[in-house]
Amino acid sequence: MVRRVRGLSDRAIAWIFVTPTILLLLAINIYPLVWTVYLSFTNYRANRPNREIEWVGTRNYERILSDEGVWENLQRTAHFVTFTMLFQVLLGFGLALLLHKRFKGHGLWTTLILLPMMLSPAVVGMYWKYLFDPQIGIFNYLINGIWDFGTFSMTSEVALAPWAIIIVDTWMWTPYIMLLCLAGLRSVPDYLYEAAEIDRASTWRKFWNITLPMVLPFLMLAVMFRAIENFKMFDLVFELTSGGPGNTTRLASIDLKELAFDRWQTGRSSALAIILFVTVFGAMNVFVKLMNRVKAR
Repeated sequence: MVRRVRGLSDRAIAWIFVTPTILLLLAINIYPLVWTVYLSFTNYRANRPNREIEWVGTRNYERILSDEGVWENLQRTAHFVTFTMLFQVLLGFGLALLLHKRFKGHGLWTTLILLPMMLSPAVVGMYWKYLFDPQIGIFNYLINGIWDFGTFSMTSEVALAPWAIIIVDTWMWTPYIMLLCLAGLRSVPDYLYEAAEIDRASTWRKFWNITLPMVLPFLMLAVMFRAIENFKMFDLVFELTSGGPGNTTRLASIDLKELAFDRWQTGRSSALAIILFVTVFGAMNVFVKLMNRVKAR
């Protein structure tokens, strides 16, 4: 018999609580997405809101997909995501392995390592811009203390600027990868290692057959979240290099910002936003399928 509270069934009460959340999600997520899709087929300009909106069909998409600059920016974005993920996974997993071992002061070290990810990306970009400054920054002094490269600017030289944003993003978000990997390491049952000890398994064998498979789902989840965020990275890159020198650090997000707020081509920028959304959504679908296969093993 269905319980009733003040004449309402459990299902009705559940809908009363869930409906405001659904409406809120529709208001802040679905409606803007639908509106952006609509604008991507028009010549709408946000600086001329009273201008009559003209339907242009797929012209915005055709112009974007035929623009070599857009493809170059997407390629730079892919390189940025690839290298940051590589370094963050290696460093984050290594730090997690170190901090997983209980030692004196490991709680303090964990807290200190997590501090960078708690800062605003814009603040981090400005902070590291001063550190990279060849006149007042300390980065030159530290590097020249190891190798004598002379005076150089990480953010002003074509060959070094991409590595500058990779270094800063790695410094900021490696703790995030470490935190999820540490959670994965703490979830591994002790009896698996005890059984491996009885079988006289080597340290490498225990790592390869126990630690890595158990932590891999956590690691892949961290990579997925960070790849999504890095693909749309804007504030850190804009504060650090503003897309320069030249176009060497001009990511897709920089291109989108200029189209939308500098040139006020709202329709075309909406089309670019949808293209980026579809690209990330498709890539993440493939990644999720791969992650499910790993979990199923």
